[in-house]
Amino acid sequence: MRRRIYLMRHAEVAYFEADGRPVRPEGVPLTREGENQARATRDALAGARFDRSITSGLERTLATAKIVAPKVEPEMWPDLGELEGGRLDEIPDQDLEQAFAGVFRGVVSEETRFLGGETIGSLFDRVLPALERLLADESWDVLLAVLHGGVNRAILSYALTGERTFLGNFEQAPACVNILDVGADHWVVRGVNVTPYDLAHLGRRQTTMEQLYAQYLPYRKRRSRGRSSRPR
Repeated sequence: MRRRIYLMRHAEVAYFEADGRPVRPEGVPLTREGENQARATRDALAGARFDRSITSGLERTLATAKIVAPKVEPEMWPDLGELEGGRLDEIPDQDLEQAFAGVFRGVVSEETRFLGGETIGSLFDRVLPALERLLADESWDVLLAVLHGGVNRAILSYALTGERTFLGNFEQAPACVNILDVGADHWVVRGVNVTPYDLAHLGRRQTTMEQLYAQYLPYRKRRSRGRSSRPR
């Protein structure tokens, strides 16, 4: 007997102002487009009967879960929060593109820091024990988990390899669904990065991190020009 996990990434939010200025990510709300994405995913999962709804507790996961599974009270699991980034202004200009666009490429080492902040190893240290606690509870059969891109990659990588191996090339679009079945001693991965609002992924070829880099870069360039023009 296998149990089913619908593992989602939260729907779209805006991490930067229109001019590229970063905003604090903890409380960013869903955009209007994000709300539409979540509704599309809700409609696609209308036949599922969720026993539990798990979130990281951050607003963007709670809001998505309440749209997708309105009849199930979302739980807050802080250990499943997203990778903590560092201060973007402390990343050298020459390293900025790699920090954004290159961080989730290939097999990512545990020493790699996400935007100069938390390491992949630290992510595994908190996500895998939380996952074990969740699986040890036999009271549920179908679970909705609305989490984050980095967290989902860690879970998907573990489901495929059974090890602390972080496979970065799993793209996680806003409000995407990954479909996992878990048995007593193994996982079955049935779907990855399914986006009900754009099943053929016609709308984009950039990764989420590449898009975020493009949004932030104009602001960073203005800041750099401002620093270089100051009298010394």
